Amino acid sequence: MTSDNEIVLLNVSGQDKPGLMAMLTSVLSAYQVRILDVGQAVIHEELNLGMLLDVEDAGAVDAVLDELRAACGEAGVVLRASRVPAVDYAEWVAGHGKSRYILTLLAAGVSGRQIAAVTDIIHRQGLNIDSIRRLSGRIPLDHPGAGARTSIEMSLRGDPLDAARLKADLLAAADDLIFDFSVQRDTVYRRNRRLVAFDMDSTLINAEVIDELAALQGVRDQVAAITERAMRGELNFSESFRARAALLKGLPESALARVADTVALNEGADRLIRSLKHFGFKTAILSGGFQYVGEHLKRSLGIDYVFANRLDIVDGVMTGEVSGEIVDAERKAALLAEIAGREGIVLEQTIAIGDGANDLPMLSIAGLGVAYHAKPVVKESASHAISNFGLDSVLYLMGFSDRDIDEALAG
Repeated sequence: MTSDNEIVLLNVSGQDKPGLMAMLTSVLSAYQVRILDVGQAVIHEELNLGMLLDVEDAGAVDAVLDELRAACGEAGVVLRASRVPAVDYAEWVAGHGKSRYILTLLAAGVSGRQIAAVTDIIHRQGLNIDSIRRLSGRIPLDHPGAGARTSIEMSLRGDPLDAARLKADLLAAADDLIFDFSVQRDTVYRRNRRLVAFDMDSTLINAEVIDELAALQGVRDQVAAITERAMRGELNFSESFRARAALLKGLPESALARVADTVALNEGADRLIRSLKHFGFKTAILSGGFQYVGEHLKRSLGIDYVFANRLDIVDGVMTGEVSGEIVDAERKAALLAEIAGREGIVLEQTIAIGDGANDLPMLSIAGLGVAYHAKPVVKESASHAISNFGLDSVLYLMGFSDRDIDEALAG
């Protein structure tokens, strides 16, 4: 770029017309104008198009703009143009190396209050919004309120002044205004996830299998008491799991089959897994629950890997013993790393989803760790959380739109 160059910012607005871009760029081509940047959005057939131009012959700027205005006039759209000082352009170029983040917002119909709260927090943290796009489908005016959801994705530039405060403020706003959110660094890995690992009980399915088995055995209260001791820190997970499994001694194997056949998937699980399979993701269940139920889900859903705990069964009856290494919090994290290594996937390309404290190590090492309908301590510790919607909302955090998903599942 020489001192004779002129940098010009164009904004074209009005009703979108087929062929408008071709008409504008043919004018630019005739004057050998370089396009330094371009962006376009269409909302309800209303166009907003921006272009940053490098006009090498400064003397030709007026002629270029006259032809562009004439073309826009014929198309019935409005053209605004302004010259950009060289120092401003240099600052824009320098901003290329700044960090970028993706903020995903999910709510039952995004309102002005929610957007105002989020954008105010973003502004106070020194971040700039570069672009906004809607991921969810269009909402009819007569849509039912229950189950409706809107997701938008904001591309942010810069580094937060205080990352911990950014999360805390967003969490407070989300609790007050009822929405879910995720803030991820926008890297090549975010756009190339390849492995998704699920906790099973209360994450993939809407039950705790050991509680269901305990009810069949008539020992629900005793199992609950052991669980409570573990939550108070009196027992670690392995100790509590073995103690609870011991209470199942004498229960027929058919009880496992009965529970496996009757537990239901959590909302959105089927849509999420079908989408992941279509897009070529590997999937895994990493559970402190029972291998038997995990294998049942593997067969019905097409899950690639299942690692859970194995109850000893002799002559069709549970012995109350557990064979092999207990799948606890640390084991889940180790298994996620092991599967990723086996598949040639780096950890930054993995996603882990869970609801309990024993999922936190797995969530913390994954590229995207999502606390799903989790207790407050887990939600606050995890980097990302979904608390108000189904499991398929994870697809929004991955950058997929409803159109992407619907087209994939229809194919």
